[in-house]
Amino acid sequence: MKEKKTGNALRHNRWGYFFLIPFFVVFIIFQLIPLVTTIYNSFFEHYFRNGLTEVGPNFVGFENYKTLLSSGDVMIYFKNTMIMWIMGFVPQIVISLLLAAWFSDPSLRLKGKKFFQSVIYLPNLIMASAFSMLFFALFAETGPINSMLMQIGLISEPYKFLSHVVSARSLIAFMTCLMWFGNTTILLLAGMLGIDQSLYEAAQVDGASSTQIFFKITLPILRPILLYVVITSLIGGLQLFDVPQILTNGQGGPNRSTMTLIMYLNKHLYSKNYGIGGALSVILFFITGVLSIIVFRVNTKSQQ
Repeated sequence: MKEKKTGNALRHNRWGYFFLIPFFVVFIIFQLIPLVTTIYNSFFEHYFRNGLTEVGPNFVGFENYKTLLSSGDVMIYFKNTMIMWIMGFVPQIVISLLLAAWFSDPSLRLKGKKFFQSVIYLPNLIMASAFSMLFFALFAETGPINSMLMQIGLISEPYKFLSHVVSARSLIAFMTCLMWFGNTTILLLAGMLGIDQSLYEAAQVDGASSTQIFFKITLPILRPILLYVVITSLIGGLQLFDVPQILTNGQGGPNRSTMTLIMYLNKHLYSKNYGIGGALSVILFFITGVLSIIVFRVNTKSQQ
């Protein structure tokens, strides 16, 4: 009888493996093979003549990595990327925490919560390219923002938002914050709604204020979700491309202050320099991994 049950269990388990096959096929074709190919190309040097005849590739070992790291451009563009990510992420997480706390607090009795939860998520559904074109038109020299500022007397002539380092970076950070704070709010709201209400009731009976409840109960319980939000946002920030690419026409102006690592990578891939592009991709992969591990370690130590 036990052998029969064991045989039935094995037959049922086979279906689980069958359902896993599509995942492994997609993973191997679209992730594993491109990853291995990228690492392989990073050790070669590619030349093209007139964009048609390929000379090479020639094996050069770690020369592509040495060229990138010795030029200093990687660190400059990494700094640009991190500055714009921090400028966008800090207000994003603050706004998301406040909105999630308001939406999850039954004592506030907010009306139309479902409507507002849907509305704040809508910017996440808009393509980044369309969002960038909209802001490019709004903040142009002849755009409505400059016209409004001139009419109320704040400025006497059109302000070139994309010609100044602070305003250009702030505009990109504001756009990324506006696009993603709704998604972050939904994640944090789901975590807050899963917290046992008896914890809040016990804290209120003990005389704890709303601020103490938030920092002593809500935030510690939300820590795993906050960790997920920080890491995914960090990965997305390091992959920042479409918004600054469209706003600055791929130039990363002014003075390369908005040039990101992915924009730098795109320049090499566009020029068919697959060796340097592959090396830069591997460097970006390690940067992402190291920063994610640091965030995870910091969170783990703070819990102890």
